[in-house]
Amino acid sequence: MDKQQTLALLNDPDVETRLANLARLLEEEAAPPTPRPQFANNHIHTFYSFSPYSPTAAVWFAREAGLQTAGIMDHDSIAGGMEFRRAGKLAGLGVTCGMELRVSFQGTGLEERKLNNPDQAGIAYMAIHSIPPEHHGDFQQAIEPYRQARNRRNRQMVDNINRLYGHLGIQVDFDRDVLPASHWAEGGSVTERHLMWAVAQQLLALSQGQDLAAFLEERLNIPLSPKQRAQLAENGPYLPYDLLGILKSYMIAPIYVPATDECMSLSHLVALCKKNDALLCYPYLGDVGESVTGDKKAEQFEDCYLDNLFQVLEQAGVGYITYMPSRNTDQQIQRLRALCLRHGMGEISGEDVNSPRQSFICQKLAQPGFSHLVDAAWALVRREARD
Repeated sequence: MDKQQTLALLNDPDVETRLANLARLLEEEAAPPTPRPQFANNHIHTFYSFSPYSPTAAVWFAREAGLQTAGIMDHDSIAGGMEFRRAGKLAGLGVTCGMELRVSFQGTGLEERKLNNPDQAGIAYMAIHSIPPEHHGDFQQAIEPYRQARNRRNRQMVDNINRLYGHLGIQVDFDRDVLPASHWAEGGSVTERHLMWAVAQQLLALSQGQDLAAFLEERLNIPLSPKQRAQLAENGPYLPYDLLGILKSYMIAPIYVPATDECMSLSHLVALCKKNDALLCYPYLGDVGESVTGDKKAEQFEDCYLDNLFQVLEQAGVGYITYMPSRNTDQQIQRLRALCLRHGMGEISGEDVNSPRQSFICQKLAQPGFSHLVDAAWALVRREARD
């Protein structure tokens, strides 16, 4: 059975059917995958935010890659968390559940800074790790007003897409083209990736029979790197996701509507995590050269004021830093780790998975000096363990 057939089984619309299909695949398995205990990944997105994987499918493919522990991390949603836990138990995979939110740094002294969010100054992505299973509902309820606010802004951005690119034949309908590609009705979120997915589908239809790279460069004025041109020329199963990444780099800025009502304050989120026994982390991005994931332009972020950022985080009560080693240079990581030690902050890691091209494995974790990140992943699993 190939990957697409397996995905079809594990992405069934019904949760119980997905889990039953997982159990059957495990029973029929000739031999388990070779375990790779030197790796862990705590930042896997599912289709409750944007990803080709259901929570059940994420467990299967994480295990297939050799992982023995994995973590869910969806935007504005923990709706897939209990399915992820059930699938992990079936597959014998240690699991941890979290979610990711945009948060306002208004009043911290960093409201004019571009943090880890390429789209807007003063707004940061914050990762909530290790949400205890008994508090999944509390978090989902707490973020519901923000999830609703985000969707109102999503509709405004769709209007901007049509206004700016309608002359090229792009006309996106939010209810027809965007919502059906999401799991909004089951508590999931609609992200900018969903908007770009809808645009990507229309561009693929519009460019039929044409050189897609030339279409992007000549019609949309998007400069492509040699790597991006090569990916587009493959014309394989990754094509819509590769195109989405390119569009996210260049099309979000002109259509972007500032996030306001959908952003919880940092102090509010700190209190929410404390009340519900979850671990709040700042995801370090660092200045970007060539984007590993293909969806970020070369740009400066936190590195020029990193010491100040750590002071703000410590004062606010943020106790952890999370980072993706493959995205950063050794120099960036060494500086980051030294600041974590100085401020008494824990380190958590994970590789952002939301495309089938991305590996569940971060090869850098096999290098000397990174085993503590695997130990941290197991600590999260033990922390959330319930019978």
